[in-house]
Amino acid sequence: MKNRLLRCVLSLTVGLSMLGLEFLAAPAGAAPSSTPKAAESSQGSSEYVSLFVLEGFGQDSLKGGTMPVLSKLVKDGAATWSATGVNPALRLPTMASLVTGMPVEKHGITWNVFEFSRGYSRSPSMFDYLDLSGGRDSAIFYMDESLYQLARPEVYTDYQLCGALRPECRSEKIVSYIRQYFQKATSGHGYGHAILSLPHLLVVHLPEAGRAGVAHGWNSKEYRQALQAVDAAMKSVLDIFKEHGLSNRTTVLVTALSGPGTDLSGEEATTAGTPMVPWIASGVGIKHGQVIHQPVSIIDTGATVMRILGLETHTEWDSKAVEEIFQAAAVAPAAVSSKKQ
Repeated sequence: MKNRLLRCVLSLTVGLSMLGLEFLAAPAGAAPSSTPKAAESSQGSSEYVSLFVLEGFGQDSLKGGTMPVLSKLVKDGAATWSATGVNPALRLPTMASLVTGMPVEKHGITWNVFEFSRGYSRSPSMFDYLDLSGGRDSAIFYMDESLYQLARPEVYTDYQLCGALRPECRSEKIVSYIRQYFQKATSGHGYGHAILSLPHLLVVHLPEAGRAGVAHGWNSKEYRQALQAVDAAMKSVLDIFKEHGLSNRTTVLVTALSGPGTDLSGEEATTAGTPMVPWIASGVGIKHGQVIHQPVSIIDTGATVMRILGLETHTEWDSKAVEEIFQAAAVAPAAVSSKKQ
């Protein structure tokens, strides 16, 4: 009871601060924007989202059968290979845009290493919105020390980080962390002090292929092996969902912070302009074999997660749900309000 009370107080505090941010960001007389609540798909609504965030990955990475699991997700789901990333194309600013649903000029994170003196990101994240809109918990597994800047302590969010400075930190290590997490979360005692069941959003950062491409070349054996390792890690995570009987209640999203040829780890971007990255959705409620034609940005990931889980948002963020991927259209606002108690 004490944990839940603490969670409610913290959620209210975050909500009030986010409301203040909306008023500061909105011009005088502007009304808050809203996204209507999503309808259930023809196959039932999704209860869980598994979001994989890769690096150094593009359409050509699937050639030669190096990534059979990801190839099947593309075949069975909806995909675009030309979603827009952000500028500068660096790891920390790009991941910040993904989790906050804001461009770099709004969230303000332009540096690319963790700086303790700057504190945690102040912008509300999709993890905040998930909790405030429906009490949904999140678990995030990052594989780079710079991303600690985004790991703001929250009662409803668990972070685990395994950085590049640790030689043992590879894709299989992250999978072992996730397996341990699921075992504890389903133990009946929850995970840690706050997460009392499996999180509805699992974020898994898998940068191994990008690092191999930068270190050994984008046509190297090491790069292909890293792609295979990333694909195997994704399979292992999806197998964990299957072992817990969640596959028929889960939607999978896959995107990348960069395509092949980009080094995300420097102080300045190695490529000029805004990069193109893949963006893929598969699983419950998603169209099969769909080529996404509408413009998509990596920033749209957060609102799409909300839409998948059937949650309503009232926020001034830039993230918009990618409606084209869904089997069922969103419910009109009037229809939603008529069902409320």
